Amino acid sequence: MQNPFSSNYRDKSDDELIDSAVNGSVAALEALIYRHQHFIYNIALKMMGNVQDAQDITQEILIKIITKLSQFKKESNFRTWLYRITFNHFLQMKKSMSELATESFEVVEKQLDSIPSQALSLLEESEMRDEIEETKLACMNGMLLCLERDQRLVFILGELFNVNHDLGANLLNISKDNFRQKLSRARKDLYNFMNKKCGLIRKDNPCRCSSKTKGFILAGKVNPDNLQFNKDYLKTIQEVIGQKKDEYDDFVTENYAVIFTKHPFQEKEHKQIIFNRLINNESLSNIFSLGDNDSLSKQ
Repeated sequence: MQNPFSSNYRDKSDDELIDSAVNGSVAALEALIYRHQHFIYNIALKMMGNVQDAQDITQEILIKIITKLSQFKKESNFRTWLYRITFNHFLQMKKSMSELATESFEVVEKQLDSIPSQALSLLEESEMRDEIEETKLACMNGMLLCLERDQRLVFILGELFNVNHDLGANLLNISKDNFRQKLSRARKDLYNFMNKKCGLIRKDNPCRCSSKTKGFILAGKVNPDNLQFNKDYLKTIQEVIGQKKDEYDDFVTENYAVIFTKHPFQEKEHKQIIFNRLINNESLSNIFSLGDNDSLSKQ
């Protein structure tokens, strides 16, 4: 799997798949979608903090891409074209329930304070390590929702997915200075809150993932029988993206950023779910109505 945000990304591979897909190859269309689907989905998951929303949004974006594919004239590279469509969708869509429930850092702080802390024994910590990790991921995803959408997207791109300022500005169709400013502001807002509240950052902070886990379970924020974030993954974001290369601006963020980049990079569960939805979508039926020898349902 090639990282579309890396400096050595091969746009030519996209062009070859596009030509074949437009000429009727479902296998080429499938390969093109899988080439970008994981990144669209994982960014959507961080944008929305909800698995179902991320799946729905990824499907909506891929439908847009597929239906517009024949209109792509190669006046820019496909990566720019695709991710501008993707990021415009993120910024323009209706607010989700998760976003409406998480309006600000003050709201999150009150929500966290309302959940009682309960220390776990060493045995409980060992037995509940998956639930503790799920609590951490759910909490940190909730923190991301406190950022304004444009700041959140810039933060996810620049801090989690290591998109350099030039590429990030290009994909968002904004100036490099604007990208930098939004990233700097997002870092400060998020990391100042974490510095004040989060036990992952400061040992003397009272809020700790392990002590909040039972409370998160009782509140219905973590379901031990159906983990949403801490399951079925092979790599972390950091392992997929690689080490950061941009120098930090005016805020020391290394220790903070690594906590986010160690989050799972989801590849498995959503892959076939979303593609099965696409091939059964009525609006795409003509695109997928190819011969049996090239049928996606057989792959």
